[in-house]
Amino acid sequence: MPAEDDPTPLLCLASGSPRRRALLEQIGVPHVVRAADIDETALPGESPADYVRRLALGKSLAVRALGVALPVLAADTVVVVDGELLGKPADEDAGVAMLERLSGRTHRVLTAVALARARGAPGEGRDKAGGYAIQGRGALFIEHLSGSYSGVMGLPLFETAELLAEAGIPCWPDEPRSGA
Repeated sequence: MPAEDDPTPLLCLASGSPRRRALLEQIGVPHVVRAADIDETALPGESPADYVRRLALGKSLAVRALGVALPVLAADTVVVVDGELLGKPADEDAGVAMLERLSGRTHRVLTAVALARARGAPGEGRDKAGGYAIQGRGALFIEHLSGSYSGVMGLPLFETAELLAEAGIPCWPDEPRSGA
């Protein structure tokens, strides 16, 4: 939650992820946090892309349903190797097993973002998918990245900024605009 001297929140982040919060702070969006509590079990035959989209949307709508008046932003990230979803490891042994499986291999990281606007319509280690953090020690093992670094962290900033702009939520709302 923002301190009393912080600007008025423009957004509710439906995630307990400190990385997503830090990424929103990086782009200057004042926000509050209200983590979503939904079932994250993959559906039979569900593709990884459909899975992350369903969870991001489900999280945003679940927090909206709690009566949050602000637009609700949610995201979900999954690591995919050999067609299998790797979510958050249950414990240290599972995390080590995931890292061993990923070591030296190409894998995909998918992140979906959803925004439940104030009117209710949706827009378009252990707590990390795949068991690693690209912004932490896991960076030592990344030989190549094709795509969004912040998306691998859990919130693709370019796409999120576009989504927020469409909803009228500015990034860096207190910063002077060029030409102003």
